[in-house]
Amino acid sequence: MAAGDTQPTEPLPDGMAAAPVQRRRRRAWPWIVAFAIVAVLAVVAWFAAEAIARQVVTSVVRDQVRTQLSLPADQPIDVGIAGAVIPQLIGGSLDELTIASDDVSFGGVTGDVTVTAEDVAVRGTGEMSGATATVSLDEAQLQTLLATVEDFPADSVALAAPNVTMSRDLELFGVAIPVGVALTPSAAAGDIVLTPVSLRLGDSEVTADALREQFGAVTDTVLRDWDVCVAQYLPAGVTLTGVAVQDDVLVADFDVDGAIATDPALQETGTCA
Repeated sequence: MAAGDTQPTEPLPDGMAAAPVQRRRRRAWPWIVAFAIVAVLAVVAWFAAEAIARQVVTSVVRDQVRTQLSLPADQPIDVGIAGAVIPQLIGGSLDELTIASDDVSFGGVTGDVTVTAEDVAVRGTGEMSGATATVSLDEAQLQTLLATVEDFPADSVALAAPNVTMSRDLELFGVAIPVGVALTPSAAAGDIVLTPVSLRLGDSEVTADALREQFGAVTDTVLRDWDVCVAQYLPAGVTLTGVAVQDDVLVADFDVDGAIATDPALQETGTCA
């Protein structure tokens, strides 16, 4: 074979073929772990910030309530804020704010108060869309309230759901005979109205007509409605809407005008007609 001629290429024997190059696979799990750690830290930071924001808002609300109502510095006040606080602060208002405190005194009358307000502004004018309130009076607290009603025998008052009960002595031939009266509470024109629904003479239930036949005109002192004005204890922007005896307390419901936060006239104490 002449110089320069090339040798023919012989095929490699079987099993001697070059192995394909294996590409190293990148492991994905470190990135997943890193993302999970970042997510966990973000959640922890969110909840930490949320807890701090809730604590700050709650503290401010408590201080404002104590100041506005002239309550003692150690007066226990429960504050509830519905939903996450931070988004609401960013939006400029709290969707629902509930404030509750026991043994709150107003105008000489004491009761347990709960107020739920909606869309309470956290900056600017301090407006809100509206609020409702409940005031609960136990037997002793109700007696204090009814002692302000002329001629009402407040010392004899008791609570027997769904009624308020009282007793009064009627005289017959110079003898004082106690008459028990069950009164159903209702709300009318912003007042609590107590209406007689049943009468007891001794151990027996009697009708109004039978009582009149026996005692005459003197029965008018028990067979009458009693109007109890509560406006004199509350701001003008608060209106009584309902009242009922529940278990061992009398519960009064109120509507609160949303403008009370900005209108001085609504913040002034109301008056009785």
